[in-house]
Amino acid sequence: MSEPVNWARRVLNEAPADLLLDRISSILTTSYRAERVELLQVDYRLSVLLPLGEGDPVSGPGHPAWRCFDHQTPIVADADVYLPVSVRGERRGVLRVGPVPDDEAVIGELAEIATALAHEIEAATAGTDVYRAARRTRRLTLAAEMQWEMLPGRSRVRPSFSLAGQLEPAYAVRGDSFDWSDDGDRVWLATINGMGEGVAASMLTALATHALRNARRAGLSLADQAALADQAVYDLHRGGQHISALLLELDLRSGMMTAVDAGSPRLMMLRDGDVRELPLEAQFPLGMFEATDYREQQFALHRNDRLFVVSDGVIDATGQDVRYGETALERFLRRTGPMEPLEAVRSLLGDLRAFVAGDLVDDAVVVCLDWTGPQP
Repeated sequence: MSEPVNWARRVLNEAPADLLLDRISSILTTSYRAERVELLQVDYRLSVLLPLGEGDPVSGPGHPAWRCFDHQTPIVADADVYLPVSVRGERRGVLRVGPVPDDEAVIGELAEIATALAHEIEAATAGTDVYRAARRTRRLTLAAEMQWEMLPGRSRVRPSFSLAGQLEPAYAVRGDSFDWSDDGDRVWLATINGMGEGVAASMLTALATHALRNARRAGLSLADQAALADQAVYDLHRGGQHISALLLELDLRSGMMTAVDAGSPRLMMLRDGDVRELPLEAQFPLGMFEATDYREQQFALHRNDRLFVVSDGVIDATGQDVRYGETALERFLRRTGPMEPLEAVRSLLGDLRAFVAGDLVDDAVVVCLDWTGPQP
Protein backbone atom coordinates (compact mmCIF):
# COMPACT_ATOMS: atom_id res chain seq x y z
CA MET A 1 0.00 0.00 0.00
CA SER A 2 1.43 3.40 -0.97
CA GLU A 3 2.36 6.05 1.55
CA PRO A 4 -0.39 8.51 0.44
CA VAL A 5 -3.00 5.78 0.97
CA ASN A 6 -1.62 4.94 4.42
CA TRP A 7 -1.52 8.64 5.27
CA ALA A 8 -5.10 9.10 4.12
CA ARG A 9 -6.27 6.20 6.29
CA ARG A 10 -4.52 7.61 9.37
CA VAL A 11 -5.88 11.11 8.82
CA LEU A 12 -9.43 9.89 8.20
CA ASN A 13 -9.31 7.74 11.32
CA GLU A 14 -8.35 10.76 13.45
CA ALA A 15 -10.49 13.42 11.72
CA PRO A 16 -13.58 14.92 13.38
CA ALA A 17 -16.75 13.31 12.01
CA ASP A 18 -17.88 16.46 10.21
CA LEU A 19 -14.50 17.19 8.58
CA LEU A 20 -13.74 13.96 6.71
CA LEU A 21 -14.00 15.56 3.27
CA ASP A 22 -11.90 18.58 4.33
CA ARG A 23 -9.12 16.34 5.62
CA ILE A 24 -9.10 14.09 2.58
CA SER A 25 -9.09 17.13 0.28
CA SER A 26 -5.91 18.38 1.93
CA ILE A 27 -4.20 15.04 1.38
CA LEU A 28 -5.27 14.83 -2.27
CA THR A 29 -4.06 18.37 -2.87
CA THR A 30 -0.68 17.68 -1.27
CA SER A 31 -0.03 14.18 -2.63
CA TYR A 32 -1.70 14.35 -6.04
CA ARG A 33 -1.92 18.11 -6.73
CA ALA A 34 -5.69 17.86 -7.00
CA GLU A 35 -7.49 21.16 -7.55
CA ARG A 36 -11.03 19.79 -7.30
CA VAL A 37 -12.31 17.36 -4.68
CA GLU A 38 -16.07 16.84 -4.41
CA LEU A 39 -18.18 14.23 -2.63
CA LEU A 40 -21.47 13.45 -4.38
CA GLN A 41 -23.91 11.43 -2.26
CA VAL A 42 -26.88 9.60 -3.72
CA ASP A 43 -30.19 10.88 -2.39
CA TYR A 44 -32.90 8.84 -0.68
CA ARG A 45 -34.78 8.43 -3.96
CA LEU A 46 -31.73 7.12 -5.87
CA SER A 47 -32.40 9.75 -8.52
CA VAL A 48 -29.79 12.48 -7.96
CA LEU A 49 -26.20 12.78 -6.72
CA LEU A 50 -25.97 15.67 -4.25
CA PRO A 51 -22.75 17.51 -3.39
CA LEU A 52 -21.59 17.78 0.20
CA GLY A 53 -21.27 21.56 0.47
CA GLU A 54 -21.30 23.80 -2.57
CA GLY A 55 -21.78 22.42 -6.06
CA ASP A 56 -24.42 21.36 -8.55
CA PRO A 57 -26.55 18.22 -8.20
CA VAL A 58 -26.04 15.55 -10.87
CA SER A 59 -29.22 13.98 -12.23
CA GLY A 60 -28.44 13.10 -15.86
CA PRO A 61 -28.01 9.32 -16.28
CA GLY A 62 -25.23 9.73 -18.85
CA HIS A 63 -23.02 11.82 -16.57
CA PRO A 64 -19.64 10.25 -15.64
CA ALA A 65 -20.61 10.38 -11.96
CA TRP A 66 -23.67 8.23 -12.62
CA ARG A 67 -21.67 5.83 -14.80
CA CYS A 68 -19.26 5.46 -11.91
CA PHE A 69 -22.11 4.91 -9.43
CA ASP A 70 -23.91 2.38 -11.63
CA HIS A 71 -20.89 0.33 -12.70
CA GLN A 72 -18.86 0.74 -9.49
CA THR A 73 -15.64 1.45 -11.33
CA PRO A 74 -13.48 4.58 -11.70
CA ILE A 75 -14.49 6.76 -14.65
CA VAL A 76 -12.07 9.31 -16.15
CA ALA A 77 -13.62 12.28 -17.96
CA ASP A 78 -12.20 15.73 -18.80
CA ALA A 79 -9.11 15.23 -16.61
CA ASP A 80 -11.27 14.32 -13.59
CA VAL A 81 -11.72 10.87 -12.13
CA TYR A 82 -14.97 9.72 -10.52
CA LEU A 83 -14.49 7.05 -7.84
CA PRO A 84 -17.05 4.79 -6.12
CA VAL A 85 -17.67 5.61 -2.45
CA SER A 86 -19.00 2.25 -1.28
CA VAL A 87 -18.82 -0.05 1.76
CA ARG A 88 -19.32 -3.81 1.26
CA GLY A 89 -21.66 -3.14 -1.63
CA GLU A 90 -23.53 -0.27 0.08
CA ARG A 91 -23.28 2.54 -2.48
CA ARG A 92 -23.04 5.92 -0.80
CA GLY A 93 -21.99 8.04 -3.74
CA VAL A 94 -19.02 9.18 -5.81
CA LEU A 95 -15.78 11.07 -5.10
CA ARG A 96 -14.70 13.44 -7.87
CA VAL A 97 -10.99 14.33 -8.02
CA GLY A 98 -9.21 16.41 -10.63
CA PRO A 99 -7.10 16.94 -12.47
CA VAL A 100 -5.47 13.52 -12.43
CA PRO A 101 -2.85 11.96 -14.71
CA ASP A 102 -3.85 9.09 -16.98
CA ASP A 103 -2.03 6.61 -14.75
CA GLU A 104 -3.60 3.35 -13.61
CA ALA A 105 -1.48 3.22 -10.46
CA VAL A 106 -2.58 6.70 -9.37
CA ILE A 107 -6.22 5.97 -10.11
CA GLY A 108 -5.92 2.73 -8.14
CA GLU A 109 -4.57 4.63 -5.13
CA LEU A 110 -7.36 7.19 -5.37
CA ALA A 111 -9.91 4.37 -5.51
CA GLU A 112 -8.48 2.96 -2.26
CA ILE A 113 -8.74 6.38 -0.64
CA ALA A 114 -12.38 6.72 -1.79
CA THR A 115 -13.16 3.35 -0.20
CA ALA A 116 -11.43 4.40 3.03
CA LEU A 117 -13.55 7.57 2.99
CA ALA A 118 -16.70 5.46 2.58
CA HIS A 119 -15.82 3.37 5.63
CA GLU A 120 -15.19 6.46 7.76
CA ILE A 121 -18.46 8.08 6.65
CA GLU A 122 -20.23 4.84 7.58
CA ALA A 123 -18.66 4.94 11.04
CA ALA A 124 -19.17 8.67 11.55
CA THR A 125 -22.80 8.87 10.44
CA ALA A 126 -24.08 7.54 13.77
CA GLY A 127 -22.68 10.62 15.51
CA THR A 128 -23.36 13.44 13.06
CA ASP A 129 -26.19 14.57 10.78
CA VAL A 130 -23.84 16.20 8.26
CA TYR A 131 -23.96 13.36 5.74
CA ARG A 132 -27.61 12.43 6.22
CA ALA A 133 -28.80 16.03 5.84
CA ALA A 134 -26.81 16.50 2.62
CA ARG A 135 -28.41 13.42 1.02
CA ARG A 136 -31.94 14.82 0.76
CA THR A 137 -33.51 17.07 -1.84
CA ARG A 138 -36.35 17.96 0.49
CA ARG A 139 -37.48 17.31 4.02
CA LEU A 140 -38.43 13.75 4.97
CA THR A 141 -41.72 13.21 6.71
CA LEU A 142 -41.37 12.04 10.31
CA ALA A 143 -42.63 8.59 9.38
CA ALA A 144 -40.09 8.34 6.54
CA GLU A 145 -37.28 9.48 8.84
CA MET A 146 -38.15 6.63 11.19
CA GLN A 147 -38.28 4.08 8.38
CA TRP A 148 -34.93 5.03 6.85
CA GLU A 149 -33.21 4.94 10.24
CA MET A 150 -34.25 1.30 10.68
CA LEU A 151 -32.88 0.02 7.37
CA PRO A 152 -29.71 -2.11 7.31
CA GLY A 153 -28.64 -0.33 4.11
CA ARG A 154 -29.80 -0.35 0.51
CA SER A 155 -27.37 -2.81 -1.02
CA ARG A 156 -25.07 -5.61 0.07
CA VAL A 157 -22.52 -7.64 -1.88
CA ARG A 158 -20.86 -10.86 -0.72
CA PRO A 159 -19.11 -13.59 -2.74
CA SER A 160 -22.24 -15.78 -2.80
CA PHE A 161 -25.03 -13.19 -3.02
CA SER A 162 -25.98 -9.64 -3.91
CA LEU A 163 -28.90 -7.81 -2.36
CA ALA A 164 -30.62 -4.44 -2.78
CA GLY A 165 -33.83 -2.76 -1.66
CA GLN A 166 -35.63 0.56 -1.91
CA LEU A 167 -38.68 2.29 -0.42
CA GLU A 168 -41.13 4.59 -2.24
CA PRO A 169 -42.26 7.31 -1.98
CA ALA A 170 -38.75 7.78 -0.60
CA TYR A 171 -39.43 11.07 1.19
CA ALA A 172 -42.85 10.12 2.55
CA VAL A 173 -42.90 6.34 3.02
CA ARG A 174 -45.00 5.17 5.97
CA GLY A 175 -45.24 1.45 6.73
CA ASP A 176 -43.37 -0.54 4.08
CA SER A 177 -39.84 -1.63 4.97
CA PHE A 178 -37.24 -4.39 4.75
CA ASP A 179 -34.48 -5.84 6.90
CA TRP A 180 -31.62 -8.25 6.28
CA SER A 181 -28.60 -9.85 7.89
CA ASP A 182 -25.99 -12.46 6.97
CA ASP A 183 -23.38 -14.49 8.83
CA GLY A 184 -21.39 -15.91 5.92
CA ASP A 185 -23.40 -19.15 5.84
CA ARG A 186 -26.94 -17.77 5.65
CA VAL A 187 -28.72 -14.58 4.73
CA TRP A 188 -32.04 -13.57 6.31
CA LEU A 189 -34.46 -11.21 4.60
CA ALA A 190 -37.69 -9.75 5.96
CA THR A 191 -39.93 -7.60 3.76
CA ILE A 192 -42.80 -5.79 5.44
CA ASN A 193 -45.94 -4.42 3.82
CA GLY A 194 -47.16 -2.12 6.60
CA MET A 195 -50.70 -0.94 7.22
CA GLY A 196 -51.98 2.41 8.42
CA GLU A 197 -50.99 6.01 7.88
CA GLY A 198 -48.20 8.33 8.99
CA VAL A 199 -46.26 7.80 12.19
CA ALA A 200 -48.70 5.12 13.41
CA ALA A 201 -47.73 2.94 10.43
CA SER A 202 -44.01 3.46 10.98
CA MET A 203 -44.35 2.63 14.69
CA LEU A 204 -46.15 -0.61 13.87
CA THR A 205 -43.43 -1.53 11.37
CA ALA A 206 -40.73 -0.66 13.92
CA LEU A 207 -42.29 -2.96 16.49
CA ALA A 208 -42.44 -5.87 14.05
CA THR A 209 -38.90 -5.23 12.76
CA HIS A 210 -37.32 -5.14 16.20
CA ALA A 211 -39.28 -8.21 17.32
CA LEU A 212 -38.00 -10.12 14.28
CA ARG A 213 -34.43 -8.97 14.95
CA ASN A 214 -34.69 -9.98 18.59
CA ALA A 215 -35.84 -13.46 17.64
CA ARG A 216 -33.27 -13.84 14.86
CA ARG A 217 -30.40 -12.79 17.11
CA ALA A 218 -31.56 -15.33 19.69
CA GLY A 219 -31.05 -18.05 17.09
CA LEU A 220 -34.72 -18.93 16.67
CA SER A 221 -36.04 -20.66 13.57
CA LEU A 222 -37.83 -18.66 10.90
CA ALA A 223 -41.25 -19.91 12.04
CA ASP A 224 -40.45 -18.96 15.64
CA GLN A 225 -39.26 -15.51 14.52
CA ALA A 226 -42.65 -14.98 12.93
CA ALA A 227 -44.43 -16.27 16.04
CA LEU A 228 -42.52 -13.94 18.37
CA ALA A 229 -43.22 -10.89 16.16
CA ASP A 230 -46.84 -11.97 15.85
CA GLN A 231 -47.20 -12.11 19.63
CA ALA A 232 -45.48 -8.73 20.12
CA VAL A 233 -47.90 -7.01 17.74
CA TYR A 234 -50.94 -8.83 19.15
CA ASP A 235 -50.01 -8.07 22.78
CA LEU A 236 -49.98 -4.34 22.01
CA HIS A 237 -52.94 -4.06 19.64
CA ARG A 238 -55.07 -7.16 20.48
CA GLY A 239 -55.78 -7.82 16.81
CA GLY A 240 -56.82 -4.23 16.07
CA GLN A 241 -53.71 -3.77 13.92
CA HIS A 242 -51.61 -6.30 12.07
CA ILE A 243 -48.78 -6.33 9.57
CA SER A 244 -47.97 -8.42 6.50
CA ALA A 245 -44.47 -9.82 6.14
CA LEU A 246 -42.46 -12.26 4.09
CA LEU A 247 -39.55 -13.93 5.93
CA LEU A 248 -36.79 -15.66 3.97
CA GLU A 249 -33.66 -17.55 5.01
CA LEU A 250 -31.18 -18.64 2.34
CA ASP A 251 -28.51 -21.28 2.97
CA LEU A 252 -25.60 -19.86 0.99
CA ARG A 253 -23.88 -23.23 0.58
CA SER A 254 -26.81 -25.27 -0.72
CA GLY A 255 -29.13 -22.63 -2.17
CA MET A 256 -32.00 -23.96 -0.06
CA MET A 257 -34.52 -21.21 0.68
CA THR A 258 -36.81 -21.32 3.71
CA ALA A 259 -39.87 -19.06 3.69
CA VAL A 260 -42.70 -17.98 5.97
CA ASP A 261 -45.50 -16.11 4.22
CA ALA A 262 -47.38 -14.02 6.79
CA GLY A 263 -49.81 -12.25 4.46
CA SER A 264 -46.76 -11.27 2.49
CA PRO A 265 -45.64 -9.14 -0.39
CA ARG A 266 -45.18 -11.18 -3.58
CA LEU A 267 -42.13 -13.30 -4.33
CA MET A 268 -41.06 -13.43 -7.99
CA MET A 269 -38.22 -15.44 -9.52
CA LEU A 270 -36.15 -14.65 -12.61
CA ARG A 271 -34.51 -17.86 -13.85
CA ASP A 272 -32.91 -18.22 -17.29
CA GLY A 273 -34.86 -15.24 -18.59
CA ASP A 274 -38.22 -16.53 -17.38
CA VAL A 275 -40.26 -14.79 -14.67
CA ARG A 276 -42.73 -16.57 -12.44
CA GLU A 277 -44.37 -15.99 -9.09
CA LEU A 278 -43.36 -18.54 -6.47
CA PRO A 279 -46.33 -20.23 -4.79
CA LEU A 280 -46.22 -19.67 -1.04
CA GLU A 281 -48.53 -20.95 1.68
CA ALA A 282 -50.54 -17.90 2.72
CA GLN A 283 -50.69 -17.56 6.50
CA PHE A 284 -52.14 -14.94 8.84
CA PRO A 285 -50.46 -11.51 9.05
CA LEU A 286 -48.43 -10.79 12.19
CA GLY A 287 -50.65 -9.73 15.10
CA MET A 288 -54.02 -10.62 13.59
CA PHE A 289 -54.74 -13.42 16.06
CA GLU A 290 -53.24 -14.61 19.33
CA ALA A 291 -50.57 -17.33 19.28
CA THR A 292 -50.64 -18.10 15.56
CA ASP A 293 -48.62 -21.18 14.64
CA TYR A 294 -46.50 -20.43 11.57
CA ARG A 295 -45.17 -23.07 9.19
CA GLU A 296 -42.03 -23.01 7.08
CA GLN A 297 -41.73 -24.16 3.49
CA GLN A 298 -38.61 -24.73 1.44
CA PHE A 299 -37.55 -24.60 -2.19
CA ALA A 300 -34.19 -24.86 -3.90
CA LEU A 301 -32.54 -22.05 -5.83
CA HIS A 302 -30.34 -22.63 -8.86
CA ARG A 303 -27.05 -20.83 -9.32
CA ASN A 304 -27.64 -17.26 -10.60
CA ASP A 305 -31.35 -17.25 -9.73
CA ARG A 306 -32.75 -13.79 -9.00
CA LEU A 307 -35.58 -13.17 -6.54
CA PHE A 308 -37.75 -10.05 -6.34
CA VAL A 309 -39.99 -9.23 -3.39
CA VAL A 310 -42.56 -6.56 -4.25
CA SER A 311 -45.35 -5.11 -2.14
CA ASP A 312 -48.88 -4.40 -3.31
CA GLY A 313 -47.94 -0.75 -3.84
CA VAL A 314 -46.02 -1.79 -6.96
CA ILE A 315 -48.66 -3.94 -8.65
CA ASP A 316 -51.59 -1.72 -7.63
CA ALA A 317 -49.96 1.58 -8.70
CA THR A 318 -52.36 3.44 -11.00
CA GLY A 319 -51.65 5.88 -13.80
CA GLN A 320 -54.42 7.48 -15.88
CA ASP A 321 -56.92 5.03 -14.34
CA VAL A 322 -54.82 2.05 -15.50
CA ARG A 323 -53.28 -0.39 -13.02
CA TYR A 324 -49.58 -1.30 -13.41
CA GLY A 325 -50.44 -4.97 -12.83
CA GLU A 326 -48.68 -8.33 -13.00
CA THR A 327 -48.12 -8.32 -16.77
CA ALA A 328 -46.19 -5.05 -16.81
CA LEU A 329 -44.24 -6.15 -13.72
CA GLU A 330 -43.19 -9.47 -15.25
CA ARG A 331 -42.24 -7.77 -18.51
CA PHE A 332 -40.01 -5.29 -16.71
CA LEU A 333 -38.42 -7.87 -14.39
CA ARG A 334 -37.42 -9.90 -17.43
CA ARG A 335 -35.45 -6.90 -18.69
CA THR A 336 -33.41 -6.59 -15.48
CA GLY A 337 -31.33 -9.72 -16.11
CA PRO A 338 -28.06 -7.91 -17.02
CA MET A 339 -28.45 -5.32 -14.22
CA GLU A 340 -26.94 -5.39 -10.74
CA PRO A 341 -29.61 -5.71 -8.01
CA LEU A 342 -29.53 -2.02 -7.01
CA GLU A 343 -29.76 -0.91 -10.62
CA ALA A 344 -32.64 -3.35 -11.16
CA VAL A 345 -34.53 -2.00 -8.13
CA ARG A 346 -33.89 1.61 -9.11
CA SER A 347 -34.95 0.99 -12.71
CA LEU A 348 -38.17 -0.75 -11.68
CA LEU A 349 -39.19 2.08 -9.38
CA GLY A 350 -38.22 4.63 -12.03
CA ASP A 351 -40.49 2.84 -14.49
CA LEU A 352 -43.24 2.86 -11.88
CA ARG A 353 -42.89 6.61 -11.28
CA ALA A 354 -43.02 7.22 -15.02
CA PHE A 355 -46.16 5.08 -15.22
CA VAL A 356 -47.98 7.09 -12.52
CA ALA A 357 -46.44 10.37 -13.79
CA GLY A 358 -45.01 11.39 -10.42
CA ASP A 359 -44.49 10.12 -6.90
CA LEU A 360 -46.32 7.01 -5.79
CA VAL A 361 -49.36 7.61 -3.60
CA ASP A 362 -49.22 4.28 -1.76
CA ASP A 363 -46.14 2.79 -0.14
CA ALA A 364 -44.08 0.41 -2.24
CA VAL A 365 -41.07 -1.73 -1.37
CA VAL A 366 -38.88 -3.65 -3.81
CA VAL A 367 -36.07 -6.01 -2.80
CA CYS A 368 -33.84 -7.93 -5.21
CA LEU A 369 -31.68 -10.92 -4.18
CA ASP A 370 -29.20 -12.74 -6.42
CA TRP A 371 -27.72 -16.07 -5.35
CA THR A 372 -24.50 -16.58 -7.31
CA GLY A 373 -23.84 -20.06 -5.96
CA PRO A 374 -21.73 -21.63 -3.22
CA GLN A 375 -18.27 -20.12 -2.81
CA PRO A 376 -15.12 -21.70 -1.35
